[in-house]
Amino acid sequence: MATVRLSFSPAPVHVRTARLVGVAVARRAGVAEELLDEVRLAIGEACTRAVALHRQHGLTDLVTVEMSDADSYAVRVIDHAPIDASIGLAKLLPDELADESLPDEALTTGVGFALLAGFVDDLQVRPVDDGTGTEVRMAWPVNRR
Repeated sequence: MATVRLSFSPAPVHVRTARLVGVAVARRAGVAEELLDEVRLAIGEACTRAVALHRQHGLTDLVTVEMSDADSYAVRVIDHAPIDASIGLAKLLPDELADESLPDEALTTGVGFALLAGFVDDLQVRPVDDGTGTEVRMAWPVNRR
């Protein structure tokens, strides 16, 4: 079992790097070629959501991405924003997400959950074990050679 950890400052420019690394590790882990676009999009959305939360709350803590290939290819994206800000937006209905008074970063966070649910069959969002923040965990099947 290999684990790759990547931490980056909460700036949108670093999301691309996380996507590139995530797809490279997925390919090496044995994720089917036809799922790699889904992996790329999902990692991008989860990281964009984490960056938006950090920026919305003025946090300079690093966003963490962990990728492992134990039984499946699992990706964890960890932010350090208050849990109520993160989970609360996940519960917004589509008309509430269309509310023009929502700040751009709040909208990004809420829409990110909706997109992730569409991209990833195995998706879990939960509070981090230690401290403040949210863990977004996504997993895809691997083909062992």
